Order: sequence, then structure tokens, then C-alpha cells
Amino acid sequence: MPHVTAPATTTAPDSAAGPGPATATVDTHCPYCSLQCGMGLRPAPGAEGGVEVAERAAFPVNRGALCGKGRTAPAVLSSRVRLTEPLVRRPGTGRLEPATWEEALDRVAEGLAGAARAHGRDAVGVFGGGGLTNEKAYALGKFARVVLGTSQIDYNGRFCMSSAAAAHNRAFGLDRGLPFPLADVARTGCVILVGSNLAETMPPALRYLTELKEAGGKLIVVDPRRTRTAEQADLHLAPRPGTDLALALGLLHLVVAEGRVDEEFVARRTTGWPGARAAAMAHWPEMVERITGVPVPELREAVRLFCDAENSMVLTARGPEQQSKGTDTVGAWINLCLATGRAGRPLSGYGCLTGQGNGQGGREHGQKADQLPGYRKLDDPAARAHVAAVWGIDPAALPGPGRSAYELLDALGGDIRALLLMGSNPVVSAPRAAHIEARLRSLDFMAVADVVLSETAALADVVLPVTQWAEETGTTTNLEGRVVLRRAAVPPPPGVRSDLQVLGALAARLGWEKGFPADPEEVFDELRRASAGGVADYSGITYRRIAEEDGVFWPCPEEWEGLGPDAANGSGRAEPGPEGSGRDEANGSGPHPGTPRLFLDRFATDDGRARFATVTHRPAAEEPDADYPLYLTTGRVLSQYQSGAQTRRVEELNRAAPGPFVQLHPLLAERLGAAEGDALAVVSRRGRAVAPARISRDIRPDTVFMPFHWAGEGRANALTNPALDPVSRMPEFKVCAVRVERAEPRTDLR
Repeated sequence: MPHVTAPATTTAPDSAAGPGPATATVDTHCPYCSLQCGMGLRPAPGAEGGVEVAERAAFPVNRGALCGKGRTAPAVLSSRVRLTEPLVRRPGTGRLEPATWEEALDRVAEGLAGAARAHGRDAVGVFGGGGLTNEKAYALGKFARVVLGTSQIDYNGRFCMSSAAAAHNRAFGLDRGLPFPLADVARTGCVILVGSNLAETMPPALRYLTELKEAGGKLIVVDPRRTRTAEQADLHLAPRPGTDLALALGLLHLVVAEGRVDEEFVARRTTGWPGARAAAMAHWPEMVERITGVPVPELREAVRLFCDAENSMVLTARGPEQQSKGTDTVGAWINLCLATGRAGRPLSGYGCLTGQGNGQGGREHGQKADQLPGYRKLDDPAARAHVAAVWGIDPAALPGPGRSAYELLDALGGDIRALLLMGSNPVVSAPRAAHIEARLRSLDFMAVADVVLSETAALADVVLPVTQWAEETGTTTNLEGRVVLRRAAVPPPPGVRSDLQVLGALAARLGWEKGFPADPEEVFDELRRASAGGVADYSGITYRRIAEEDGVFWPCPEEWEGLGPDAANGSGRAEPGPEGSGRDEANGSGPHPGTPRLFLDRFATDDGRARFATVTHRPAAEEPDADYPLYLTTGRVLSQYQSGAQTRRVEELNRAAPGPFVQLHPLLAERLGAAEGDALAVVSRRGRAVAPARISRDIRPDTVFMPFHWAGEGRANALTNPALDPVSRMPEFKVCAVRVERAEPRTDLR
């Protein structure tokens, strides 16, 4: 087995795939959000999973800080909560029962091949996850297209930041969550944070906002709720759900009206300004106040704070993105940055706060319906030729683009008869979840590879127990575009195999003896070749470099090409950052240093100019009416993560966040006759969810909020609307019409 080529340290293991020495502290990364916080794992025989978390203060993103989820992550390693043997559904009992690996893999291979024989290759679907490592995401995309020959592959990252990705590509020609290191946030002058409760979703990043304010910078938070993050703001704007686009247009209107446009920047580095300007001028402040509910004086104050600062940033998250107009909404916020010259220069710009642990890398290397490795487009002949050459196949054999995530799930049991699913739990996480559960149940065959028996895995015909973060080595790409290395720290339990081993074994059964190695470093080396010359070029990144440099920012082509624009990817030069560039500054030789900061010389478009988006406000796909008079918005809480499949198995986290709730304003509670803790039913056109009331003045009176981490009767995504953004195909998770009613009589009345 190949070994990591980094020089030995006191904390790094030697093997690329196996754990380190029994007495060592292993440097690795948290398995949860896109910060990919650095942490150490050291032996702790009395602890669940046999390891405990140690501080890794040198890693620049979190500087040792961890939230409760990261600190308790080893609990999911315990054999009490995770899968340790394959399960197959027995025809006689209909129950999932233990099986050998040989039987389980044979069943999966025949289930997938049988559907293809009977109904065609596109009758087999593949659904991946934003938590898979780059190596696994790459191998899964290759497996779908080469072994199965299906176009029907997508992943749950489509539900994360696809709207921001589409807007980023449209405006800048390149999609990377943050085009600058996260540390730059603390050094700018003003941040507009749109639809992010960063204090609860990625707490270690809150320090950058704290440092921003300590240095005299200003924070503006846009959120319908007064969250823990909004409490830190100098100005909190609380628009109606679904009106973020109108809000951004109204701010740009004021920028124009007050003479705050950076005319020189607009002329020199952008195109499309006349159309964007005309659209903004049609959204005058009083009109925007009527649409959003945000008073005109607050709009003017936001523009003053943003424009008076020498440098400013806009950061968006799921709030404005998970809408049926999410791409246009993000485009409008990018327009605000471009018109004021807050882009393409240090300490200013637009960025997206990616959600899932590998939401960035997961879509760059082939598990997204329309993409090939290196963020290449699947319908680009040159891209197909390059990747096909790496894979040793005819480009004509590659299928074309397939369905997006929700559309794929909606087609289950119809055009798609069999499904291979890795690292996702759509029974809880998909919009219109009860419908998606029914589609999953209608399949002829489903196989799930996962760490735990999630609600989705419980419906499968075959469940394959696979390794997780601390038991395997692999890379992820965090929200900054920094490629990091998760190292194995403990051996997996007997009977557990890696996803790469699973794909290799299935490929062999389906006629591909070679091309699917189990060693992650070998897979990563092939990924580097496949990505070379693409937008997301990883070819100059190696396990050694990641270990030596605490991560490497893409794009990073193999050879150093100087400080001018990179001809291969149009990304512009990298400004040496606080972490150093890795380049020999004396003579310009050596490997490419990676690109911490994008767009400083030019944008990644054909002409090097950023493109304004001409967008106009439109209502949400579903607005309140007489039958459903309230808005519902959904989100996360501090002590749970995504569908909760892992965090709901950690006792400490469950004590802190034991179940779902409905947050509502006291005026609404009074109208309903509801008290704190009363069971409330939230009803939409798609379903019903029941949870206890949590009464708070931190939410608008016309809006209720539910976290989406739970299954059962409190499943928030039973309510949400699958209306899709026409560009990104993002469902409208963040806004739908509901009514709220008492679920049971009060029992405490005297």
C-alpha cells in the first residue's frame, strides 16, 4: 500500500489508508460542516470509539476551536450506534438481516445489472453525498458513468449551494465558495451576512466576525429571525421570507441614487451594467419596504455602512439560496459588490458559506448530474475527451447530463428502477419528504452504503456498512477552496469496508476488474490527472503538499506559471496570504502555490470581466393565502447536523437538542391560544408536522421556523416545497405557505 510522502511528524500517521501509531495523536479534520476544522485524535481506551479529540491550534481555519458536534464526533465510532455488518432484506420475512459481504455485494451487483437489462442503463440511479471525500465522490461519478453507463447521478449537495454556484459561474466564470481565505473576513470593513446563522451552524467561524467588530468593522445580518448571529450585528434586517432578491435590488437602487457606484471599476472590469442598473432602478426604496417589510431608513443605513467602509464583503448562505429564484437572488447580491467595486481586490468581494463538509469538492469531481472531474461540463467535447482518456474509454461511451437531485428522486419507481445511494438520507433531508419516501419504497431495488442505519437505509434491500472519517484517509475541500487531508486514526471494526472497496468490488462483479483501486492516494493521483487543466485544477496538489502546507487552495496546476493570469483556468494570480504561498519568492521556481485569492487580476470569464445579472424580484413559488396564511422557513440548530443521522446518535448532543420545535411569535401564539411547549401542527399543501411550541419575539409574527434534523411526526421537510430554481435546480426549502393549529387540547387549564 502506498504511503503518504509527507515527512514524519509527531502527529501524522505514516499510512495513507491506515491509522497511525497506537500512541500518536493524529492530525485530521472534523467530519461535519464545511469549515473542516482541524483536530487531533488520540487514544482514549475508555472513550467511545477508543479515541478522544485533541486541540489542533496550528490549523489556520479554526485555530483549535471546535463546536460540540466536532468535540463529540468520536461517539459515532462506537459499535453501539454504527453499522458493523452487511444487511439484506430476506424475501420470507421482509426484514433486514445480517449477511456476508459476498452475498451482499452479489445482491447489489445483480440488482443494478438486472434493472439495466430490463429497462436500460438509465433505469439505474446513483445518489451521492456532500460528506463523501473527494476520492469517493470521484470514484462514485466514474463508477456511474463507466461501469453502469447511466446518466442518472446527482447528490445531496444540490440542496446545499447550487444556486450560489450557478450565480458564481454566471458572474465570475468560476465557482468556489469563498474566493478568499476565511481569515480575510476579520480584516474587511463591513460584512453583509445574508441568510446565515453562522453562530449555530459553524460556531468556530464566529470569531472572524468578532474580530471584525473588534477592529472597528461593521456587521449587517439579513435574516427573518433574530438568531444568535443576528444578535451580534450592528444592523439586523428582517425581511419576509422569499424577499431577499427585492432587498438586494433596493440596496443597489440606493447605491445608484446616492452616487456610490464605482464607475471606474464598472467600466474597466465588468459587463452588463446598463441592464442591471435599469432593473435596480425599478425597485425604489418604498416599494422594497412594502415587499420586504424592511423600513427605508434601515435600507439607507445598510448602504451607508457597506459603502463607507474602505473594504466590504457580502456572504450568503442557504437563506437566499434555497429559493426557486436563488440564482437570481445571489446574482443581485453579487451586483451590489460589483457596482461598488467590492470585488476582484483584496479584503472585498462576494462569497458563499458552503454547508456540507465536502459540499465544495463533492460537486467538482463528477457526482453532480452535469459535471466531470475538475468542474468540467459533461456536454463539453473537450472535457469529455480529456476525462475519457484518463479513464481509458471512448468519449462517446460517456452518457450525457442527467436529472438534478430532486428530479432524480422524484423519478424513482418510474423511469428509475434501481438505486445505489451513498452518504445521504433523503427521507429526512429532501423537500416534500413523504413523497420522496414513497418513491424510494416503490423501487425494484435499492442499496445503501452508510455508517449508520439511517431512515433511508432502513428502506433498502441491501445495506453496506462503510468506514467513516476517523477510520479512513482522504481529502475534502472546505468552504475556502482549501483542500485538506483527513487521516485515519483508528482501524474500522471487523466487517466494515471503505466506500472505495465497495465500488471496486461492485465494478469487478460488473466486468471492470481494474480502474477502481481501494487506496485513496492512488485514487487522488488519478483525480489530479482528470482535473488537470479544468476550472478546479488539483493537478499540483499532493498528499505531501497538503500535509506540509495545512491545505492547498485550488486551482493549483502542476507547474508554476508566474504571477500573471493562469491560461489554463483564467483564475488570476494568487496574492501571497498569511499562510504563505509555498513558492520560492527569490526565483519564482518550484510548484504552483495554490490560489488563496481569486480574481485579483481578472475574472475567470473569457474576456476577464465580471458579468452583472439583470434580475428582477418575483414572489416565492408559494405565497401565503387564506388557507395557508403563514410563511414557514427551516434551518439548523447548534447541536444537530443536517438530517441528524449521526448527531442524533450522540447522547450529549441529544440532551442539548432533543427534538424538533416550532418557533413562533407571541402574537401568533396568542391568536392560536398556544403556550410554550404545546403541541402544534404545521400544515402545508404537502404534509403535516407536529412539534412543541417555542414562543419567541426573535421571529416575525407572519413566520414560523422549524429545524429539519428529525424524522417522524416532526419531520419539517414533509412540508417544504420542491419548486425548483430554473438554473440551479435548487428546491425552495426556505419558504412555503403553511397554517398552524393546535395538535391536541390543553391539559393544564384550570
